Amino acid sequence: MSEERVKFVLDEPDIPTHWVNLMADLPGEAPPPLHPGTKEPAGPDDLSPIFPMALILQEVSAEPEIEIPEPVREAYKLWRPTPLFRARRLERELDTPAHIYYKYEGGTPPGSHKPNTAVAQAYENAQAGIKKLTTETGAGQWGSALAFACRLFGLECEVWMVGSSYDQKPYRRSMMETWGATVHRSPSEVTESGRSQAGHPTGSLGIAISEAVEVAAQNADTNYSLGSVLNHVLLHQTVIGQEAMAGEEPDVVVACVGGGSNFGGLTFPFLRRVMRGDAKTRFVAAEPAACPTLTRGVYAYDFGDTVGLTPLMPMYTLGHGFVPPPVHAGGLRYHGDSPLVCGLVKQGLIEPRAYKQNETFDAAVRFARTEGIIPAPEPAHAIRAVIEEAEAAREAGESRVILFGLCGHGNFDLSAYDAYLAGNLEDPEFSQADLDAALAALPEAPALV
Repeated sequence: MSEERVKFVLDEPDIPTHWVNLMADLPGEAPPPLHPGTKEPAGPDDLSPIFPMALILQEVSAEPEIEIPEPVREAYKLWRPTPLFRARRLERELDTPAHIYYKYEGGTPPGSHKPNTAVAQAYENAQAGIKKLTTETGAGQWGSALAFACRLFGLECEVWMVGSSYDQKPYRRSMMETWGATVHRSPSEVTESGRSQAGHPTGSLGIAISEAVEVAAQNADTNYSLGSVLNHVLLHQTVIGQEAMAGEEPDVVVACVGGGSNFGGLTFPFLRRVMRGDAKTRFVAAEPAACPTLTRGVYAYDFGDTVGLTPLMPMYTLGHGFVPPPVHAGGLRYHGDSPLVCGLVKQGLIEPRAYKQNETFDAAVRFARTEGIIPAPEPAHAIRAVIEEAEAAREAGESRVILFGLCGHGNFDLSAYDAYLAGNLEDPEFSQADLDAALAALPEAPALV
């Protein structure tokens, strides 16, 4: 048997004890979120109707590391540490001198990276005496992760699933319901926010967020839980990047980005080293061309939801009223991105790239036929960027170490693969007229520089 190593597997004592808080490394002060009514900086009291104080303190903390509560680390043992793989077969397929590694998060109970934060959020809400969590979900990874986490800590869970994904991925709904969650197709008739958006039947993450926030704000025993975008969510995901340091020092780190939790979770521990002058790693954020937030959005204050119930966030945005085409990468169909990730893009520390749907599935199939794992449509965007990097290394005749995040499997996305293999997968166009119309409705707020 060859001595070439393929898997790098840590043991349970190697599960990180602290989360990495990149807020401590940012130059200057980050622009604060603004109250949706007053447009003044939003403080902890403004967030307390829908979040427990422990998570609010994590959201605003400037401590470089935050200790992971012991019950959360115990729950992490169900799937962490996750394996780091060397993609040797893909390297041979691409005839590249590059060394390609991927951190695989598809072995969690819901099959994605999402429970890293779902468990942390469910724990803190249970500690605060909350009885139920509401949330949105795109492709269903986040909703299923929160349903699983709520079951661990004895909470009810109510999920609004984006309409197009609700139709495309019925077994994600089955998974959530198996863990005891209630699932609505969004926009729904259950909320005023949903009824007001009935003209957008395919839905969007922004609409689903509005519905979940509305219900949480109206019930004292209910809080809202977000699966991406916010600082504390990205904080919880940094267990991924810390464990990934078991491999070679990467020259480039690649991850897909929708709201930013998967991207931040993999890259932030490495970004800290770059920001402190200890490394020269490059970072590539891969997004869908049908929802090109980082590559074509504007850097401005905007609502995190469609109806305008959430604080205004400083981010690259396509406009909170933007309803993207129903591409199969439902987890990336969000009009904005994490303020932390957007700030790093603004500083030039992250390079965003946008890819069309068919070229991402071409990359996913090449990966599946060499490495065996069928990727979710979201990380297929990262695989497309990795292939570009590997081909560039071949053309330059130089060895590069490429690390990417395989944040989930595609076992519930086979209808999308059916469409691709049959030649029926579309490449939705994002027109300038659509962008102009969405950006025209940005709220009045201080300009960002």
